Amino acid sequence: MATVQARGADVSEVQRLRAELAVVRQVPRDQARALPSAFYTSREYLEFEREALFRTQWICLGHIGAIPNVGDYFTAELVDEQLLIVRDTTATVRVLSNVCRHRGSPVATLSAGHAARFVCGYHGWTYALDGRLLAAPLIKDGEHFSKAACRLPQFASEIWQGYIFVNLDGAAPALGAALSPTEPYIRNYHPSEQQFLYEAQEVWQTNWKCLVENFMEGYHLSPLHAKTLHPVTPTGLCEKLPDGDAFTGYRANFHPQCPERGPYHPDLTLQERRSDVFYCVYPSFVVGFCPDFTLYMCIRPLTADSVAIRWGITGIADDPKSPGVESYLQFCKEFCAEDRAQLERLQRGLTSRSYVPGPLAPDHAEGTVWDIIQYMARRLGAPESAAPVASIDSRG
Repeated sequence: MATVQARGADVSEVQRLRAELAVVRQVPRDQARALPSAFYTSREYLEFEREALFRTQWICLGHIGAIPNVGDYFTAELVDEQLLIVRDTTATVRVLSNVCRHRGSPVATLSAGHAARFVCGYHGWTYALDGRLLAAPLIKDGEHFSKAACRLPQFASEIWQGYIFVNLDGAAPALGAALSPTEPYIRNYHPSEQQFLYEAQEVWQTNWKCLVENFMEGYHLSPLHAKTLHPVTPTGLCEKLPDGDAFTGYRANFHPQCPERGPYHPDLTLQERRSDVFYCVYPSFVVGFCPDFTLYMCIRPLTADSVAIRWGITGIADDPKSPGVESYLQFCKEFCAEDRAQLERLQRGLTSRSYVPGPLAPDHAEGTVWDIIQYMARRLGAPESAAPVASIDSRG
């Protein structure tokens, strides 16, 4: 795959990498290669991604099962926005700013909880569950301030299959419509009806794109997960699913000697009982629909070489402490530990100046990675008129 070398002393690293992406858009699939290392290591480029992707696209914050009742809430941070995700008195899920309208202190200071109203601990300003200001001690209404007009800002949000998404700038097209082509592949799992069973938060020392790409390709299942995933879903039995502008996906079929896993929904076909379906909702939500459980990861960048993850499982089972749930959870922790160790090694390797990106494997193994790269090229590649003058270097 061609590499762009931008000419000119005034060309920034972001401009150079955007020019690279503009060229990637023209590369045919049979010449597909991984992205150069700077896409995963550059601090400047990470800041560009934070603004150009994570403030403009639909980003998953978690599962509605974390806030089942009126007054339940959890907090999150997304590209420096402090967020308060709450189920209000009408049972509506809202994504509010978790920043007091007085002097900017976080209103809710716990990671999760239950409240009848939110009281800022700094000066006692009090808000209803829907964000309306209820009290501002010692502050009187006047020409320049009205309690009735003051509220916590609310961000655009959508719920897809039980997952809460936010769009910070409020300008992204509707999410549900963009993901409707996935419906035939996941409807029989009935994910929105599954029970919320487990959720945790972690920080891994790798670039956020490394984690997304890793979750979404079957190429590594047999080599890296020889004792965990290979006996269940070997690389050779993976197949790519149709992709779209907002998503990519693949199916990991079970090894013939692997028994079916239950309990599962009676609507599942024989193929669905013997395979897992994985999707990435661009840019950073990844989810695996399995016969008995669903595994999800809400991914957000921290730095160029660290990523925050809110991950969890839902399922047909309704008891989080049941042996079946605990067994599956332990299984997830085992292969995730293998992924984490590998991705943290990968991040160190990507700092090498001698690294040249290699070719991508066929579609059944790494076609989804190429889809992710093409998404980045569409969203972030420099417009032709804005791209710096470049020469093409066809190394490697």
